[in-house]
Amino acid sequence: MALNHDVNLLGRTLGQVLREQEGESFFDLVEEVRRLVREVRAGGDDPDLHTLLGELDAGTAANLVRAFTWYFQLVNLAEEYERVRVLSGTQGVRPQSLEGALTELKAQGLSAEDAEALIGRLNLGLTFTAHPTEMRRRTVRHHLVEIARALPDLEREEAQEEVAAHVEALWGTPELRRLRPTVQDEVKGGLTYLTSIARALPELQRDLTGAFRRVYGRETAASLPLSFSSWMGGDRDGNPFVTPEATREALALHRERARELLLPALRRAYADLSQEELEDSGGTFRTEIQALYAEVQGGTVPDLVPRLEALRERLVAEGQHRSAGRLLAPLLTVARVFGTHLVSLDVREHSGQTEAAVARLLAAAGVEADYLALPEHARQEVLTRELRSRRPLWPAGEPLTSELETAIGPLREVRAAIRVSGPRAFGRYVISMAESVSDVLEPLLLAREVGVRVLPVPLFETLADLRRAPGIVWELLALPEYRAVLGNDVQEIMLGYSDSNKDAGFLAANWALHEAQRQLSEVCRRAGVRWRFFHGRGTSIGRGGGPASRAILGQPAGTIDAGLRLTEQGEALADKYSHPVLARRNLEQALYGMLLAAARPAAEPPAEWTAALGRAAEASAAAYRALVDDPDFLPFFEAVTPIHEISRLNIASRPVRRPGAPTLSNLRAIPWVMSWTQNRANLPGWYGLSEGLREIGPELAGAMYRDWPFFRSVLDNAQMSLAKTDLLIFDEYLRLTGGSPLAARLKDAYAETVRLVEEAVGAELLANEPRLRESIRLRNPYIDPIHRIQAELLRRARAEAEGEATFERPLLLSLQGIAAGVRNTG
Repeated sequence: MALNHDVNLLGRTLGQVLREQEGESFFDLVEEVRRLVREVRAGGDDPDLHTLLGELDAGTAANLVRAFTWYFQLVNLAEEYERVRVLSGTQGVRPQSLEGALTELKAQGLSAEDAEALIGRLNLGLTFTAHPTEMRRRTVRHHLVEIARALPDLEREEAQEEVAAHVEALWGTPELRRLRPTVQDEVKGGLTYLTSIARALPELQRDLTGAFRRVYGRETAASLPLSFSSWMGGDRDGNPFVTPEATREALALHRERARELLLPALRRAYADLSQEELEDSGGTFRTEIQALYAEVQGGTVPDLVPRLEALRERLVAEGQHRSAGRLLAPLLTVARVFGTHLVSLDVREHSGQTEAAVARLLAAAGVEADYLALPEHARQEVLTRELRSRRPLWPAGEPLTSELETAIGPLREVRAAIRVSGPRAFGRYVISMAESVSDVLEPLLLAREVGVRVLPVPLFETLADLRRAPGIVWELLALPEYRAVLGNDVQEIMLGYSDSNKDAGFLAANWALHEAQRQLSEVCRRAGVRWRFFHGRGTSIGRGGGPASRAILGQPAGTIDAGLRLTEQGEALADKYSHPVLARRNLEQALYGMLLAAARPAAEPPAEWTAALGRAAEASAAAYRALVDDPDFLPFFEAVTPIHEISRLNIASRPVRRPGAPTLSNLRAIPWVMSWTQNRANLPGWYGLSEGLREIGPELAGAMYRDWPFFRSVLDNAQMSLAKTDLLIFDEYLRLTGGSPLAARLKDAYAETVRLVEEAVGAELLANEPRLRESIRLRNPYIDPIHRIQAELLRRARAEAEGEATFERPLLLSLQGIAAGVRNTG
């Protein structure tokens, strides 16, 4: 098997480097730890392993963690290349392809015109966000990229030497950041993957046009319904480092990278389109491309897409169909998606910060002395009255207070970016913790102060907010002042997966999101506006993760109107977009899901199903709350997870907690989930599900799994989370508690959840996902040692004087190693 061959060769290369750099005795130690861990996993005793690990000094422990982490990183590369190899060699129509989607749409009765109209009204918006689950430094990523480039030629001695050289360099490279990454570091890291995406887009466009021709028998002018945006540099919620200056730097980087993508594409088109233009008395098609090149290079904002589309029409009119379809199309596709703006930058701010800034403005203008003290109806009266006016609120010429500069400065920066990069430089204004209509209206007043148009996006995050969301949006859309701002644009509504899951657990959060979407869609439909849901998905199952196509196909029928937006974050960026072949496949699968889900007419699931799931969600939430509200839970959580160590890891610019005294409620969802993946309990991805399934009953649950895409996606995601849960490893962390009744409670709940899920799906966990099962099998021999070392280091760091300082480095390295091995960490 090619994958096993590559894994073995890379493993031998690392072993050779370890012998050379650390000596034969260290290599023997690595092998001894691996042998003992395998014996324990096979059912053996672990006293020898505990004794060995208990005698490690901090330096040796750090090197052991590093050795197993690099095994992981190399296994990840081998798996990635295997995916590229399989995808590149696939013949015929692939599952979940654009041709597969069009074939299904035609079978459902959609004509060619219907299919074109469907594609034309949809947009899949992918939003890159900076989150602390991608912990590798850029220097480390560089070496891994170089190793990946050598993998196709791994049989050649020269390629093996190249790999060995980079593995050797990796072993000598510090993995831990000495300083917390800046916002600009995060922007640069996230934008790295756009190069692979840009290379994939022309192929994907050809997939679309070729599939349409084969399925419907004629050509189409339909373009990829794709766009990209970013939160990096604009996401201010709880991050004091996203200043107006950071926003300005992010927008400048966007312009720079857009030119880096466009200029080579323009040069290639100039070289290819050398033929004379018959209608232009001896001229060539190069003249327009040359003019566009000069404008892009000079930093102006040319009408790229209209001019390139006109050029395409001229080629077609003169019979140059192949030149239009093969030589100009790559440039036109990149221009359509990225333009001169690259990605649209969203601004996100907490509703509490926005309302404080508006209160300051209203007081300065003498409109309302104490806006914050007003009830909601009075706030709306003040805001709508002001929105009917065009007057600025802050005295002309007077410098803004620091508070107002913080709130208004980012909007001033996006206004400047629009002038130099076009309107798509700015995306939307996202209001986190939106709890009222006034929360959505307030950014409009801030925007008026700097003269930029803002389209607000309420973000409903908690369980209570999701339940209130339909009423808030209905009330909002009934306001003439707001509708005047919205105009004919699409109303975006963002749904947060993290806080609802932390509030109510896995099943209740998923059901609340389903019901919120269904009811919000009906609200928008009745109000006569188009809508698009923006899903704030993480990479972990507890934060809405899992395959994008599965998540999209699981959306309630009739809730996809103008398309979808999804967040892409953390290690998901590297996993999906590090190679053009992978980028093409992931985008294709997401588009497949969106086209089919959008074509489903609005329909209510059987009342028996919704009633059963409503009862199940209540039972599940009650069980989950009983756990996290237990007085012993917070101390238990802090004992069995490395949450305190995560807070010290320089992995992102954002703090792990919102302001205030440390509690479970102000802990951010990413470190909450990451803590449970480190000890392999994966609690946010399954706890409470067993109570819900018992409420439904096995026969009904089986029918719902077979015939309800939403319920099937919920249980399939739960399977993934349960399969990655490992009680053998979790037991090591339970030793840190000194004994707790919660330990048996969690282990019993896990066993019962596995039993009931397998009963509902009619098969063992992941029976239908052999690649993932094999991936977990491949990783266990390497990740088990890091877990065991981490648990031992936590024990000693907490028990010994100065232990925290002594073992800090190996502990932080273990966090990084486990995240690399488990994936889907946050």
